[in-house]
Amino acid sequence: MTRSPDPAPSDLAPAPSDRPARRPARLVAALLLGALGAAAYGLRGVQQWRGLEASSWDLAIFSQLARAYSELRAPIVPIKGDGFNLLGDHFHPILVLLGPIWAAWPSPLALLWTQAVLFGVSAVPLTRLAIDRLGWAAGLIAGAAYLFGFGLQAAADVQFHEIAFAVPLLSFSLSALVRGRMPAAIAWAATLVLVKEDLGLTVVVLGLVIAVRDPRVRRAGLALAAWGALWFVLSTFVILPLLNPAGHYDYGGNLGSPLDVLGPAEKWLTVLMLLLAAGVIGAPSPLILAMLPTLAWRFAGNVEFYWGWYWHYNAVLMPIALAAMLDALGDRRDRRDPVESQPRASRRRGRRPARGLVRWTAVGASAAVTLMLGSAMPLANLTRESAWEPSARSAAAEGALAAVPRGVVVASDITLMARVVPSDDVQWVHGTNTRVPECVLVDREAFSWGGQDPGDAASWASGNYGTAFESRYAQDGFEVACQPGVA
Repeated sequence: MTRSPDPAPSDLAPAPSDRPARRPARLVAALLLGALGAAAYGLRGVQQWRGLEASSWDLAIFSQLARAYSELRAPIVPIKGDGFNLLGDHFHPILVLLGPIWAAWPSPLALLWTQAVLFGVSAVPLTRLAIDRLGWAAGLIAGAAYLFGFGLQAAADVQFHEIAFAVPLLSFSLSALVRGRMPAAIAWAATLVLVKEDLGLTVVVLGLVIAVRDPRVRRAGLALAAWGALWFVLSTFVILPLLNPAGHYDYGGNLGSPLDVLGPAEKWLTVLMLLLAAGVIGAPSPLILAMLPTLAWRFAGNVEFYWGWYWHYNAVLMPIALAAMLDALGDRRDRRDPVESQPRASRRRGRRPARGLVRWTAVGASAAVTLMLGSAMPLANLTRESAWEPSARSAAAEGALAAVPRGVVVASDITLMARVVPSDDVQWVHGTNTRVPECVLVDREAFSWGGQDPGDAASWASGNYGTAFESRYAQDGFEVACQPGVA
């Protein structure tokens, strides 16, 4: 009987990147990159705040929700309508975590910094994984390409949304999945159902991928898929209609024909950008399938904002893109690949390490898709001196806010809406509220007026609400009018 030769010492020794002394260094590098990203996104939020930028009413809506949770109340958001429970708009119970944050810092800026930190945190596990699999240089570039990619930048630029919590949850889940740590991957993925109703379908896909990928946890993977399906059905067809004042899911009417998925060309441009973010080579990875539920409802929808690269809709797809790329590239360390933890049969089928040229081509494509957008990227404003200057109307805005009494019902347009949430009961001037506000706060230059100057705020409010209002403040387009006797 022939005895197999003993392995050479070099076969037993860990690769340089696996030495225990180097592992903390990889974590520190990932943490530093995440901190850099959090600072960049937070400072972009500060720029927007100083510049009076308000792309929509969403920051005000989520600020009102955070204030309600901090006061241990249901998330009633009058900006959406009288007595409107925001859990009847989208299913995001995880946002109860904003309550303590608002209690400590009662300002919409707290939400912008929270989102910035969540984006930064999401880069940590993926960057560590990228360094492990690709090496220091390529791994750090891949992590930076993810963190400063078009999906996260666009999401930060349109200010806070609930998906900010989904991004790190996906990042931790997918990193664990690629490493073969299935229990951790399942645990992180299971919490996604608390972020938004459609993410239940993403959980379904992740559960099925896990079940197929690792026979040892097949039942757990199928259970995760069932968990995602259950919460998608419960939230979309039971909870949301129950809590919605109209008694139905508000966004069901946005869906068109299945054929609408195929056009216009803007949708295919978005797909191309996502494939580039995945280094192209990530396309064959089963993980890329986790993008399909989000793309399906967006492309079947008749809302143009859903289709393109801007707004916040691609943020949840960015962790999937990088994880798919790393999964497809394999591990440069060959036998020290994390697939060692998988069954022997799976290891035999495992991919060989990608050669350097392929790795760098994939990483380059991932970075190039954002770099090609150049100065259109929101974070480019951090390098522009003019972007740090306060708005020329800042003094007038502060004067208008000071003229609004505290603790009253205020109807506001979008420009200063979020800023008055900490002190007053706010509703939208163009909303369906039946309550007559005690004061109105108007920016005659706000885009929400559709280019139609409302004129004198007191006259507009008196005509709109059928009761007398008197002017309290008017400067540089900002006006405040209140009912007589309101202190």
